[in-house]
Amino acid sequence: MTALTLKNLYKSFGKVDVLKEINLEVEEGEFVVFVGPSGCGKSTLLRVIAGLEEATSGEIEIAGTPVNHMPPSKRGIAMVFQSYALYPHLNVKENMALALRQEGQSKAEIEDRVAEASRMLSLEPYLERRPAELSGGQRQRVAIGRAVVRQPKLFLFDEPLSNLDAALRMNTRLEIAKLHRQLDTSMVYVTHDQTEAMTLADKIVVLRDGRVEQIGSPMELYNNPANRFVAEFLGAPSMNFVPADWLDGEKDQEIGIRPEHVSIGEPGRLSGTVIHVEHLGGDTNVIADIGGETPFTVRLFGQYQIEPGADVQLGFADEQTYRFASDGSRVR
Repeated sequence: MTALTLKNLYKSFGKVDVLKEINLEVEEGEFVVFVGPSGCGKSTLLRVIAGLEEATSGEIEIAGTPVNHMPPSKRGIAMVFQSYALYPHLNVKENMALALRQEGQSKAEIEDRVAEASRMLSLEPYLERRPAELSGGQRQRVAIGRAVVRQPKLFLFDEPLSNLDAALRMNTRLEIAKLHRQLDTSMVYVTHDQTEAMTLADKIVVLRDGRVEQIGSPMELYNNPANRFVAEFLGAPSMNFVPADWLDGEKDQEIGIRPEHVSIGEPGRLSGTVIHVEHLGGDTNVIADIGGETPFTVRLFGQYQIEPGADVQLGFADEQTYRFASDGSRVR
């Protein structure tokens, strides 16, 4: 069964179109991530699915049921926000149980669901604590647990890790991935962080200016980007771009090369001067000035001693390059 279907979805605020012709299917059990730069419309799209914003036109179906005119509480969804939105005067157990009590669930059912969610999220030791007594990561797990106990048809996550530090983001990301495997319920997740998108998603939806640029698995998008925008957005460090006529005389085109596909040494197809070196332990990023508008990055696996100011020759194979037309569309 299809968990979520969007058909020709539009959303406008006044005369400003923020979502334009969105078409998407999310399969049962699928983890789908909306990703794109700030202002691309990804959070608005999630709020329209949730019913917190009304679509200007188009159709929304959840588990085969049209929901455009249903309130959020009737859509069979549970949402986890960027802010934890926990009640400070209630303990963890009470926060997780509140929505179930409001639904009129029995005491036994509430106890069972809270116990199961607490086990999944390793929250048993904290059930009697209030939010102020928890770390940021623990609070976010409580917010996720509050969604889990509702047993929704569809989970919606709106940048849930953006308030956490790097270590907590990684740990909570692992918790969400584990939870998805355990529940096997469809999840739609919004983030501006392409690392989160690449590591969590079964399917990524790349948005720009309210439109879908490309949909596919993480590796499909990484290896076969539809256009220059997707190629540059996915990947850290970002793809390098050089005018095609620097290499083969072709006009009005750019060639893209991922940093990990570039080698330093003789012979090289491009030359430059090192302006900075990032020593990351397992990797070394060498940033060079090759005479273009932006620096050129080389990702070397391992530890290398290269000093700023050094002249370098940069090599790469044709089969590992991408070619883009002047309008950004993919040529090869």
